[in-house]
Amino acid sequence: GKRTDLREVPLVTIDGEDARDFDDAVFAEPDGDGHRLIVAIADVAHYVRPGSALDHTARTRGNSVYFPDRVVPMLPEPLSNNWCSLRPHEERGCLFVDMNIDAAGRKTGHRFGRGLMRSAARLTYEQAQQARDAGDDLGLPLPALYDAFTALLSARQARGTLDLDLPERKVTIDDDGRVVGVAPRPRLDSHRLIEEFMIQANV
Repeated sequence: GKRTDLREVPLVTIDGEDARDFDDAVFAEPDGDGHRLIVAIADVAHYVRPGSALDHTARTRGNSVYFPDRVVPMLPEPLSNNWCSLRPHEERGCLFVDMNIDAAGRKTGHRFGRGLMRSAARLTYEQAQQARDAGDDLGLPLPALYDAFTALLSARQARGTLDLDLPERKVTIDDDGRVVGVAPRPRLDSHRLIEEFMIQANV
């Protein structure tokens, strides 16, 4: 009852193909000469109360550990892969920041809130990029997302910030768990889009 209702906002998650949980979602739309952006993250704090057993065990574990073929989550899987995962077309609690940027990518306003959302789609980086390159919006706010990304990137370049464009590696293993290959993952604009939105949200 106290959450902002974002269920009709077509927030989308964009993650790697092998992602097992989806903890952030993004949305953009034109707003005057600029854009309105929303970055939402799973409301983990709703479930992990300070001093609770979940809190203590999460502190002991410290973080989730990612292996090529599996994840050892910091929280129990019913939370990490279900209630704290922004799965498509399922209602989830979230924390969000609703931002406005001008045409040059400068933030002109923001507000924080606790919301109830329903992810419109789960996209991979490759799906988002292929749709962008083909001029297909998939019925989602992809054009506005990329336009907002372009404005944010321009603003960051104008500030002269450090851009560590380092390739990520993908480890391939066989059925017996042996490493059979290590290859660089392609770095796409869809990766950089999510990074820019997350940087702006953190700022």
